[in-house]
Amino acid sequence: MRNTRTLRTPGGLSVRADVRVLAVVGALLLAAAAASVVLIGTGDFPISFGDVLRTLAGNGTAGQDFIVNELRLPRVLVGLLVGASLGLGGALFQSVSRNPLGSPDVLGLSQGATSGALVVIVLLSGSAAQVTVGALIGGLVTGLAIYLLAWKQGVHGYRLVLVGIGVSAVVTAVNGYLLTKADLVDATRAVVWMTGSLDGRDWSQVWPLLALCAVLVPLVLLNARGLRMMEMGDDVSNALGVRVERVRMLLMVAAVLLTAAATAAAGPVSFVALTAPQLARRLTRSPGPNLVPSLCMGAALLVTADWASQRAFGADQLPVGVVTGVLGGVYLLWLLVTERRAGRI
Repeated sequence: MRNTRTLRTPGGLSVRADVRVLAVVGALLLAAAAASVVLIGTGDFPISFGDVLRTLAGNGTAGQDFIVNELRLPRVLVGLLVGASLGLGGALFQSVSRNPLGSPDVLGLSQGATSGALVVIVLLSGSAAQVTVGALIGGLVTGLAIYLLAWKQGVHGYRLVLVGIGVSAVVTAVNGYLLTKADLVDATRAVVWMTGSLDGRDWSQVWPLLALCAVLVPLVLLNARGLRMMEMGDDVSNALGVRVERVRMLLMVAAVLLTAAATAAAGPVSFVALTAPQLARRLTRSPGPNLVPSLCMGAALLVTADWASQRAFGADQLPVGVVTGVLGGVYLLWLLVTERRAGRI
């Protein structure tokens, strides 16, 4: 039996909380915060942990203030927001599809957002802001195509994953074609963007992503109860009063927007959306969608991977997408072997 506590507010509202889940969320938040401070202090001009905290509190020197608040803090905030968005988006898709492989990477949403960005870069030679808009539109169009193609008296499990894999293959081919049509400068720019990187991120990437998360995260959490019931099956959910297709459509749109916005801000950072929900579930040992733990795990994973990309390979700094791709690929192979041994694939 799980260790739960009932929390009561002065207004009479009671909320049941799992002690293990709360502990995992607290540990992940602490890990993400500590990794963020270490990452802010990392670079050609190293700053100690304590000096970073003092500078963030407004007590640093003029030089430290410029380096921390203008150069490094925006990059770290983008990393946290992108990781959180991908972790939450992955948890939503895996819960809706009831499949551990149902992540934006596998379903083709990241590739769709990449297509939108490539169209702007290659065909329109657009600015950074226009690339962001293109990525959002590409992700939304791809998500809509997957939903419509997977629809058959509702959207269910493996059909969603299989359609997503097919769409991903098509969109990947389109991306390759767009690259062959680009001139050398645009192709180089596109390849750098497609790797997934936090280099050069500033406050102009922070605010739109923060505003989107401020709207979508509460919306998703308000529908978490319906999502948990949907994991028992559509018939049971309908009997309990859940408007299944409405909730599913709302949460899928939210997941697509979160994934597309994260891709627009940092490029297609691979495998965070796949691994964060699974790692969070293993830590909490909870059978539900684990939305908040997945969000926190995604944020902690990405800032840690960004630190590793800067420090773990000596003088050679790698884009964060390379690190997450290597680690995520190893995890995917392990997951496939585990699922096969369990007889689920």
